[in-house]
Amino acid sequence: MKRLAYYVVRVFTAFDWPLLLLLALFAGLGLTIMHSAVGGTDWRFAEQARNFVLAFFVMWAIALVPPHMLLKLALPFYLAGVLLLLGVEFFGVTSKGATRWLDLGFVRLQPSEMLKISVPMMLAWYFQRHEGSVRVPDFLVAAVLLAVPFILIIKQPDLGTGLLVFGAGFFVIYFAGLSFKLLVPVTVIGVAAVTAIVVYEEPLCQPETDWVVLHEYQKHRVCTLLDPNADPLGKGFHTIQSTIAVGSGGLYGKGYMQGTQTHLDFIPERTTDFIFAVYAEEFGLYGGVLLLVLYGLLLLRGLTIAMRAGTQFGRLLAGSLTMVIFVYVFVNIGMVTGILPVVGVPLPFMSYGGTALLTVGIACGMLMSISRHRAVRE
Repeated sequence: MKRLAYYVVRVFTAFDWPLLLLLALFAGLGLTIMHSAVGGTDWRFAEQARNFVLAFFVMWAIALVPPHMLLKLALPFYLAGVLLLLGVEFFGVTSKGATRWLDLGFVRLQPSEMLKISVPMMLAWYFQRHEGSVRVPDFLVAAVLLAVPFILIIKQPDLGTGLLVFGAGFFVIYFAGLSFKLLVPVTVIGVAAVTAIVVYEEPLCQPETDWVVLHEYQKHRVCTLLDPNADPLGKGFHTIQSTIAVGSGGLYGKGYMQGTQTHLDFIPERTTDFIFAVYAEEFGLYGGVLLLVLYGLLLLRGLTIAMRAGTQFGRLLAGSLTMVIFVYVFVNIGMVTGILPVVGVPLPFMSYGGTALLTVGIACGMLMSISRHRAVRE
């Protein structure tokens, strides 16, 4: 009887309550804006509610797994992900010009999604094994571990997911002790490249110009960012309409379910990648700031869990997963407001979609596992 009581208590004490409170607020806000985006409670709203419930129980299950078990799962999880990516490369299903899915007969998978979790787990596992004796060759090995899935994902092509996977791995490497001085040359090269693209926009964006390192559609996205009015009814339509919606919200917004850009169907993909435009139009600048504050509190809680983690693995994994959520938010809002190219990156807890919500739920479950383990040790 005592053992049963112990397990019952354990199940219901798996949560990190400050994090859970923030997630509950996001769930309520996400469903509220989804209700407006779809114009009622149609099947998309119902499915998103179901997705939240599923993500909650997955998060709860992951939170019950102790970090030392996550450590043991890191290597097989990573290898399985890379093998599935290789499967996509040779046997993948192509849709809309991209080969991102693997049909196993009974289920259709997009393996790149699992790499958002397995890559930081793998790198955290690697640096845990070399704790206290990390040298330059170790960073080179970590770079290879990151480069393999990143290159396979970029080849699909899937730039948005590739950037998220790269970011997840990079943050682990950086938190493991990568010198900031090594990032200075990369930053200088990046700034120089962006400056060159802006200065030589006209010749670079000509149809006959081949950018070599980017696919043609990726080139168009960058050129559209620089001048969306060059093709206002085509490639620039998304950016133009989303920025109009954000700007038309003003300080206070037009009111719940009163957004004209939204409900007159001017905002494309309004339930997924561009849902922030719906939110900003209806709740205005003040509502947007409030949303950013909530995301800031979420990031602060995640980084606090990382700093208090009892192991190197826990610190690196929690820090990386938290920063991946930051990348999600930064890239999506930057895309919607016209300061970044349009890529397929959803806004966490707000955009419609079960896969992305499940991925974030797993990440939050791991944060709770790391937090709970620290609490037990104390």
